[in-house]
Amino acid sequence: MPVLDFYEVLGVGRTASPSEIKTAYRKLAKTLHPDTGGTVGTFRLLREAYDTLSDPVRRAGYDAGHAAPVLVRTAAKTAPRPRRRFGEEPGFVPGLPDLEPEDLEWWPFAGQDARVRHGRRRGPGHTPVVAAVGGMVLVLLPVLTGVGFSAPVLIVWLLLTAGTALLVHKLARGYLAASRARERFAEEFGGRIVFGAPGTEADELAERLTAELLDEYLTRLPGARIFHGLSWPGSVFADVDHAVLCGKRLVLIESKLWLPGHYETGEDDRLLRNGRAFRGGGSRLAESLAAYRELLPGVALRGAMIIYPSRPGDLSAADEPEAPAPPMTPEQFLHEIGGWLATEPSTVDAAAVRAVRGQVVGAQR
Repeated sequence: MPVLDFYEVLGVGRTASPSEIKTAYRKLAKTLHPDTGGTVGTFRLLREAYDTLSDPVRRAGYDAGHAAPVLVRTAAKTAPRPRRRFGEEPGFVPGLPDLEPEDLEWWPFAGQDARVRHGRRRGPGHTPVVAAVGGMVLVLLPVLTGVGFSAPVLIVWLLLTAGTALLVHKLARGYLAASRARERFAEEFGGRIVFGAPGTEADELAERLTAELLDEYLTRLPGARIFHGLSWPGSVFADVDHAVLCGKRLVLIESKLWLPGHYETGEDDRLLRNGRAFRGGGSRLAESLAAYRELLPGVALRGAMIIYPSRPGDLSAADEPEAPAPPMTPEQFLHEIGGWLATEPSTVDAAAVRAVRGQVVGAQR
C-alpha cells in the first residue's frame, strides 16, 4: 500500500512556514469538508496532516521519521487510538476552582435583578406606574367629587391632567415594547442559555472543563449566553472553542491543556513559559478577535486563553488585563472576565445573540 505524505496532502513543500501550512489547509478544507461535498475519510486525512504539521513538536517527530505513516486502505478502518499530546500524563484530569461566591466581587450584584433586559427595551418597573396611576386618580378626584374651579385653577388642573395622562401613556408603551421584545426573543431562542456543545474527543478535555466552568459560574449572569464551537465568518470549522456574550460584551475563549509553569505574554506578543518562548502550542485568538470585530462592529470584544495543567504541578499566569488575549488560570478568568461581563448583567442583545449563534458549528445551534 502506498504511503501518503502529509506535505503532499496539503500541497506544500517540506520547508513551508506555519502560515503557509495554515493557508493551504483552510483553502482545501472549504472544498473537502463533508458539509461542502467532500468525504469524511478525505477530510479526516486532511485534518490529520494539518494537526501534525502545524504543531512544531509533532512536525519535528514526523520529519525525523518517528510518526506512524498514514496508509491508504480499501477496507474499513478501526477507530484510531487517542493521541497523547506533548507533556500529557495519561489519566490525569486537572481540577476546577472551588471558589466561594464571596470570593468573586461581581457575584452578589450579578443576580440582583433577575429580569432580563432585551437591549434598551425594558419595562419601567412598578414604582413609576403606581405613582402615575395615583397621580391620575388625584387629578380626576375633583371632577368625581363635583368641585368647581376658577379659571386659573382650571388651567393648572388641565395641564396636570394632560401631563399625567401623557406619562401613563408613555409607561404603557414601555411595557408593551418590553413585552413584545421578550415574546420575540422567546419565540426565536426559547429559554436556551447555552448553544453548541464542547468537544467529546479524548484530546478535548480542556474544552469540557471550560464548559463546566462557564456553566457553574457565568450562568449567574441573567443576560449571559454561552456558545461552544464557533467558526470564523466564512469558515465551516470550530475556530473558537467558546464564547460568552452579555449585552454588548463578548469574550472569545481558547482552552489549553499545557505543562505546569508560569505563563505570560512577551513584549513581542509571544507566549512565554517560565520566561522562555513556549513552543508546546499556539493560539489563534488574535485572528479570531479580528474576524469577530468585523462581524460585530458594535460589540466590545476581549480574548482569554484558559490554561489547565496537563500533569501534576503548579500552573500560574501573569496578571495582564491590557493584553488582547492573555493566558489565564480558571480563577483569573472568573475574577477578571466575569467582572467585565457583569457590567450589565441582565442585558441581552437579540441581534448580537443571533449573530454569534449563527457561527456555532454543527446541528446544536
